[in-house]
Amino acid sequence: MTAGYGLSAQDAFPAQLEQRLNEKGYPVLVINAGVSGDTSAGGAARLDWSLADYPDIVIVELGANDALRGLSPQQTRTNLATILARLREHNVRAILTGMKAPRNLGEDYYNSFDSLYPDLAAEFNVAFYPFFLEGVAGRSDLNQADGIHPTALGVRVIVDKMLPLVETVLVKGF
Repeated sequence: MTAGYGLSAQDAFPAQLEQRLNEKGYPVLVINAGVSGDTSAGGAARLDWSLADYPDIVIVELGANDALRGLSPQQTRTNLATILARLREHNVRAILTGMKAPRNLGEDYYNSFDSLYPDLAAEFNVAFYPFFLEGVAGRSDLNQADGIHPTALGVRVIVDKMLPLVETVLVKGF
């Protein structure tokens, strides 16, 4: 979702977030480390690359593709825990964004998947945004034709909804 699949670079989440934060007087650079189609395992494997830029804050938005592929929620949890532990080791503040599994995968699967995010946020004591696609999921006017990836306007909705939490982490830490 953060990579900006189907969008121009300036319409992707990182660019829109950076623009809004700059407009509000925060001199930040938001680096797009997203990779379209990536899983939590891919994110964990690429973490050293992201840490090479010495970020102050990392927004961890991974797992949607794990669920779409029906991968084990326990493996997703392990991968995300690895990422959060490494960020803590490097004194990098994290914002964890939750995702929701498709309901057609069954109640056991989606309950296990959906709950791993708040559990990890509590375990690692990181800022938590419960559902990255809040206000956008299921709305055809805010999603591309695939019904999964947000349009530029959909990304704007996400940025608007997440902005207060991001500002809090910027100003107060977590």
